[in-house]
Amino acid sequence: MWRGFTCSCPACGEGRIFGKYLKVADTCASCGEELHHQRADDAPPYFTMMIVGHIVVPLVLVVEKIWHPDVSVHFMLWTAVTLSMTFALMPAVKGAIVGLQWALRMHGFDPAHRDEGQPAGP
Repeated sequence: MWRGFTCSCPACGEGRIFGKYLKVADTCASCGEELHHQRADDAPPYFTMMIVGHIVVPLVLVVEKIWHPDVSVHFMLWTAVTLSMTFALMPAVKGAIVGLQWALRMHGFDPAHRDEGQPAGP
């Protein structure tokens, strides 16, 4: 999971797991591990929202309690903080989910249990 969190290949830790911002590469450029099996689906946004929410909400309450800023200041500040944290954390969380799937040999990552009808690679 740590290798995935650092956006590295879960198998070798050398290659990049993403070809684009959130698009998982079909195979690792370093070791050739097939990554197209992953099924992260809705888990990364859910976990990212949970992480960001548990950080931002207490900060909003602390800032309101100490400084009492205007509502417009709250809106601008927390919108920027929330979007920044979400865009920064999403690839790491998705990489960790793919790393977990790889470690547990889920969704075709286990060659011994690969479906006959499933393509072997890209």
